[in-house]
Amino acid sequence: MFLLDRLFRKMIRDGDLTVIDASGTLHRYGKANPDRPAVRIRLTDKATARRIALNPALGAGEAFMDGRIVIEQGDIRQLLDLVTWNLRWDRDNPIRFALWRQASIAAKIDQINFSRRSKRNVAHHYDLDDRLYDLFLDPHRQYSCAYFSDPEMSLDAAQEAKLAHIAAKLDLQPGQRVLDIGCGWGGMARYIHKVSGAEVLGVTLSEEQLKYAQAKAQAEGIADKVRFQLIDYRAVEGRFDRIVSVGMFEHVGLPHYRQFFDTVHRLLADDGVALIHTIARADGPGATDPWTAKYIFPGGYSPALSQIVPAIERAWLWATDIEVLRLHYGFTIAHWYARCAAKQAEIEALYDARFFRMWMFYLAAAESAFRNDGHMNVQIQLTRKRDALPLTRDYMAETERRYRSG
Repeated sequence: MFLLDRLFRKMIRDGDLTVIDASGTLHRYGKANPDRPAVRIRLTDKATARRIALNPALGAGEAFMDGRIVIEQGDIRQLLDLVTWNLRWDRDNPIRFALWRQASIAAKIDQINFSRRSKRNVAHHYDLDDRLYDLFLDPHRQYSCAYFSDPEMSLDAAQEAKLAHIAAKLDLQPGQRVLDIGCGWGGMARYIHKVSGAEVLGVTLSEEQLKYAQAKAQAEGIADKVRFQLIDYRAVEGRFDRIVSVGMFEHVGLPHYRQFFDTVHRLLADDGVALIHTIARADGPGATDPWTAKYIFPGGYSPALSQIVPAIERAWLWATDIEVLRLHYGFTIAHWYARCAAKQAEIEALYDARFFRMWMFYLAAAESAFRNDGHMNVQIQLTRKRDALPLTRDYMAETERRYRSG
């Protein structure tokens, strides 16, 4: 407990954390904060304290999954909020920097995503049982940041608003061909066809997502206009009037950014428009923590804009619009967490109690990243030609209002 005690005394200043070690001794850290509920945890064995001290994210995540961290007051969401609040990025924090350096070493290797490895990485997360995603996602199965024009919106309404927000930025016109890179379960592709009549090709590396998307299009009678293929984006051929990618760029891998945008340039019609929606970092280049890389998103990385823009420039693409969504994903994940918490019995029946704890740790950590760390979402609009779009952004708002009212 010596190492963990030293770490927590330096780290936890704001908020009330009590740790009961394996011998039953109480350790108190920080001071009460009315905005953050007090949390009390118990460690079931001596080794757990050392593992957390040496590798906090991996050690704590695995200990919670295994039941070696027992939360006696509060929940995992409140615990991670308290810890990450004390490590928040917009303050001088040497401990946060030390933890980042630790994660960055492994991250450099984990981000290499050649085609075969990309498919394996996608399957690790997205080929889980469909019934799990139905327990907490909206009817479109949008597994990405929603758009909250009002913080009190329901999750379903905010996801519908996200579809309209993105589709409006594409400046869709009748008769166009649209490519959806990383199409997920096909919600964006179906929506684009619905509001514009465009023909859409969605590509994915998830066999489970492909089966669902194809069956949904068939059931809606649009399979001749909205098609889906199991193919790496780098292998797609042809030209498209519009390209959209939502929540996929995080899986590209830093070494492949130039290849990604070169591919967008190659596939985009001369007067075409692309829209990339991705998680990003406000605090500059970072690293995926080792627990998330091991258990949730192998090969995944959320980049800084400073890492994305050079690849766009070298691909000879115009960045015609960049919007930053700061708190939207935090709101989204809070809804997912609440829905999963309410469905504990169903999730444990699908998998087991350890999986449920892993999933809740993942959601709680992800929400904390957007509320306390430097994570955000960005939507980057791209063209090959400087005059491919209207001179002002007015068309976006006008079209979005029409889509949302329809």
